[in-house]
Amino acid sequence: MVKSSELSGFYKRSVSDRVKVVKEFMNLTDDDEALLHQTGPLSLDLANRMIENVITILPVPLGIATNFLINGQDRLVPMAIEEPSVIAAASNAARMARSRGGFSTSSTEPIMIGQIQIVDVPDPEAARFELLKQKDALIKHANDQDPVLISLGGGARDLQARVIESASRKMVIAELLVDCRDAMGANAVNTMAEAVAPMIEKITGGKVLLRIISNLAVKRLARAKAVFDKDQLGGDDVVNGILNAYEFAAADPFRCATHNKGIMNGVTAVVLATGNDTRAIEAGAHSYAARSGQYTSLTVWEKNGEGDLVGTLEMPMAVGIVGGATASNPIAKLAVKILGVKTARELGEIICAVGLAQNLAALRALASEGIQRGHMSLHARNIAIGVGATGDLIDKITVEMVKERKIRVDRAKELLEEYSKR
Repeated sequence: MVKSSELSGFYKRSVSDRVKVVKEFMNLTDDDEALLHQTGPLSLDLANRMIENVITILPVPLGIATNFLINGQDRLVPMAIEEPSVIAAASNAARMARSRGGFSTSSTEPIMIGQIQIVDVPDPEAARFELLKQKDALIKHANDQDPVLISLGGGARDLQARVIESASRKMVIAELLVDCRDAMGANAVNTMAEAVAPMIEKITGGKVLLRIISNLAVKRLARAKAVFDKDQLGGDDVVNGILNAYEFAAADPFRCATHNKGIMNGVTAVVLATGNDTRAIEAGAHSYAARSGQYTSLTVWEKNGEGDLVGTLEMPMAVGIVGGATASNPIAKLAVKILGVKTARELGEIICAVGLAQNLAALRALASEGIQRGHMSLHARNIAIGVGATGDLIDKITVEMVKERKIRVDRAKELLEEYSKR
């Protein structure tokens, strides 16, 4: 039987029914299903081994984005996020992309950059040349630190060097380029940078200070593209409105901060669900958006000859499927299983597609009914829950606040008191 991520009415089903759909889609085991039904799959004992000073666990809702067709393959995408309407928006955008073939994605090799800072160098330019001259020996020494990574086809691939002018002096920066394979790579890269530091000091005559990975992973990029039918979007006026909104973001950093935040709504939710480093991905994304010297849009939107909308997204994507919380958190491991990915590059490409879908959904809302309308009922529901409503009262208070267009805590409290008296 052909499986499809296009699941009409998925949001209307009960939680247990959704779990059954996901189980069938990815052939999950009974143990996997039981894990999803648990209220606390991450034990306090395990959490205490993951980070310091643990006192409890903060749950984040994990949902499924549907309708994603990526490189011809249907995917159900786990997303961990507290913000309402994000998963619904991504699913809706993915549904619209299907009529034009879904998302096409690609990526570069999983190369991370390890930086070694050298100060007090007598002749910085000569030192840079000498580093490049002896890079083969440095690369070999770096690779001696991680035979497992080498056996998997990864390892240090190259060494670059440059001289930069700081506020007080010139310094030499040596950069190891390391193929991390299916790991995010921070531990491997940092270990290699530490190992070559003494050799670098001898070569340059300077003093090594920082030896650390860079989260601006310009060598490790993911790309996604999709075409959206103009009629499905709402016609020429909506397409033109989206293009105008995009141009605003591309030209103005104040608007662009929110524009790119919308992209990261989707990206970060999948990164978190799979146990990857959300801070590293976000830092890399925003740095990449400012690499020209002006902070600008991570996405590009254009109109093709038929008047349809074409969107592309390119961004650093340093994610892994081995090591870290991906290996230790049982729900993160299960999220990777639900995605059905076999490599870190595959995971990164899916995340990039979700980011593009999220951006389209936000721009379309802004260009048509406005962002607040679609957000309204979900936000009202959260407020109703926040003031203590339970059961049917949540729905009643939500409906009334949306009807009145008074989505506020004080009004929710008034309504809760009124309905409770009845």
